[in-house]
Amino acid sequence: MLTSKQRSKLKSLAANLSPIGQVGKDGIGENMLASFSDCLEKRELIKINILENADGEPQALGRELAEKLSAECVIVIGRKAVLYRRSSRKDAEHIVLN
Repeated sequence: MLTSKQRSKLKSLAANLSPIGQVGKDGIGENMLASFSDCLEKRELIKINILENADGEPQALGRELAEKLSAECVIVIGRKAVLYRRSSRKDAEHIVLN
């Protein structure tokens, strides 16, 4: 669980990120989850677009993605979700959360 200070830091880091993928009318698929999981392992922080034709509300889809990826849903603003998961890679540059 993230504290408000940690969440704030992650939000500021995510402001300059480009979305790495999108959730559309087909919903959340296994290939999509594998791709997002790989990105989280490499980057720890990702932004995802939720298209207007996606089934469900953006808030709910952001939480569902986070749950399925064992990540934290940092924030959902409009149709963009920001997810964070600490990488298990030893050689990765980790985001420092105080």
